[in-house]
Amino acid sequence: MISKDEVKHIANLARIGITDEEVEKFQKDLGAILDYVKELEGLDTDKVEPTSHVTGSENVMRDDEVRRKTSAEVRKRLMEAVPKKKDGYVKTKAIL
Repeated sequence: MISKDEVKHIANLARIGITDEEVEKFQKDLGAILDYVKELEGLDTDKVEPTSHVTGSENVMRDDEVRRKTSAEVRKRLMEAVPKKKDGYVKTKAIL
């Protein structure tokens, strides 16, 4: 079983304040968790393949491609509508 000093040390590392009653409660809870981990360490996992997740889902991403080109006239009208521009680009305030 984990000692009361170890529980207090863990609480200090986690930057949480705990009462004496909580020390005793966490002593039992953490002890049970560590006992379970010891039990798991005894299992034979040599023939078990590692898994990153069990659902088999994968990210499906579309290719990054231009879908429709804007006509020169539309671009010209858009650029005429912006308040500030420089070298053919819209000029904005810095955001960073």
